[in-house]
Amino acid sequence: MGEIDLVIRGARLVTPTGLVEGDLAIVGDTIAAVGQPITQARHEIDASGRLVLPGGVDAHAHIEQMSGMGQWNADTFETATKSAAMGGTTSVISFAAQASGQSLADTVTDYAARAARGAMIDHAFHLTLTDTGVADFDTDLGRLIESGHRSLKVFTTYNIQLSDAEILRILRLAKQHGAIVCVHAENDAIIAQAKADLLAQGNVAPAFHAQSRPRMAEIEAVGRMCRFAEYLNQPVMLFHISTAEAIDIIADAKARGVPVWAETCPHYLFMTEDVLEQPGLDGAKWMCSPPQRTAADQEALWHGLDVDTINLVSSDHAPYRFDKTGKLSAGEDANFTQIANGLPGLETRLPLMFDAMVSQGRGGPMAFANLTSTIPAQLYGLRNKGAIAEGMDADVVIWDPEKTVTYGANDLHDNVGYNPWEGRQVRGWPERVLLRGQTLVENGAFLGTPGSGAWINRPAMGVQPASGKG
Repeated sequence: MGEIDLVIRGARLVTPTGLVEGDLAIVGDTIAAVGQPITQARHEIDASGRLVLPGGVDAHAHIEQMSGMGQWNADTFETATKSAAMGGTTSVISFAAQASGQSLADTVTDYAARAARGAMIDHAFHLTLTDTGVADFDTDLGRLIESGHRSLKVFTTYNIQLSDAEILRILRLAKQHGAIVCVHAENDAIIAQAKADLLAQGNVAPAFHAQSRPRMAEIEAVGRMCRFAEYLNQPVMLFHISTAEAIDIIADAKARGVPVWAETCPHYLFMTEDVLEQPGLDGAKWMCSPPQRTAADQEALWHGLDVDTINLVSSDHAPYRFDKTGKLSAGEDANFTQIANGLPGLETRLPLMFDAMVSQGRGGPMAFANLTSTIPAQLYGLRNKGAIAEGMDADVVIWDPEKTVTYGANDLHDNVGYNPWEGRQVRGWPERVLLRGQTLVENGAFLGTPGSGAWINRPAMGVQPASGKG
């Protein structure tokens, strides 16, 4: 094995095959041995009484990006990735979002430069496709996929939605070159009608946001995208599922062998739509799309996670400050249609899920690691990420399972200025975070430097299409 650079001793190691008592050996940036006794190393960490888990893989975050409503996120790659690391996440897939009229090549060049300057954890991009009419679209898309950008994003709503014909075209290109297509699936016509009805009735407060995006909008679009995936036998990831009916549609599609996957987010698992019912415009802090739903939907989502209908939990980090630069850009009299949708989540995703799954026993540590690290890495082709196993990148988080933290009003490390989980208590805390063998966070201190995060090349798609159709 050679000389060991670092050994972590005394912890319970959460591996893909079970809990292991023993040492974790790291050589350079790689895990060299799991569970074997190590007599000597250059450096040691005593992790007695702790759990050692893989660094989190957050496969859905908006960073330094223009939103579908035409507004810049609050976070830069520097602030967002610092926040992610403080919460135990060491790899993130954010978006390289095409602007109208912009070539895909220029889009990726732009975002890659921003990430290279600021990112402090490892990262990849979903290519957000909004204008299929630009020159060389098909050629650029094929080249970018084959150069390692193996996931695409399309919308069925907002002002950047694509037509069914365009989505089918992109699905064919993805199939040809080897990519998964991620979809924000809500029916735009249903949403438009619901919004118009509410505004006509004078119902303009943030509390009406949930009614403006009816559950039927998600149900219809999810069903349509499942049929598209089935027709072409092309892998599709359905983002931020929020309704019980959508889960049933996905389960039926999976049972037919359709290559479809799905994610949900902590704000759907732990919040309901009544969080929007705040004085004045305060409810805007919790506005996101799709909106939070009901307690019954929460239970359906948890069941979906238990039976693998829902495959992973991402943050959908969409950061906007609660001021004129963000949520209140249209002023103090803004109606809900003028308020940016999204809330921060990169830093809180893992502690919230650890508290529920490990501390409260809703799944246990292996299921927690699978949903938040291992499965997203596998699905999206992050080959050396997401697991405590020999030969993997030494992205390691040491968790104190007994530490209790109550979130404050503004205690996150992003640039949002508020914490949507203020007052919520979690048990279990990431006290030390290692990225490729180097300590990034230690006991609340952040040690990273801008630009130290690496782009993750994905030479092959993580998921494989089912056989027999298309």
